[in-house]
Amino acid sequence: MDISAIQQQLRAFSAERDWDQFHNPKNLAMALSVEAAELVELYQWLTPEQAEAASHDPAFATRLGEELADILLYLLRLADRTGIDLPAAVARKQQLNAQKYPADAVQGQAKSALNSGQHHSST
Repeated sequence: MDISAIQQQLRAFSAERDWDQFHNPKNLAMALSVEAAELVELYQWLTPEQAEAASHDPAFATRLGEELADILLYLLRLADRTGIDLPAAVARKQQLNAQKYPADAVQGQAKSALNSGQHHSST
């Protein structure tokens, strides 16, 4: 996946429709949140077992892929509009998470992020 190429395509798509006026950080963050909520809605009333099995259903997998794509597209557009270098931000965040959650200290602990008192910035 070439992030820069996708961002260029999104810039062109937006410019062709005169949508740049609407693609400010606030609106893009809100749209990203709406798309994330639509992803959550797919799983809302499923048991964990049903959620695991759902991706094997072609109709569900199609909807899931569409929601994930929407989220990614808004994320890439937001990063582009705010000048965030996503590969660099991801690399830095992975380093921070490795320091914050050493494998030998949190191995098998689902609540490690909550117990750290810093759950707002965890992955």
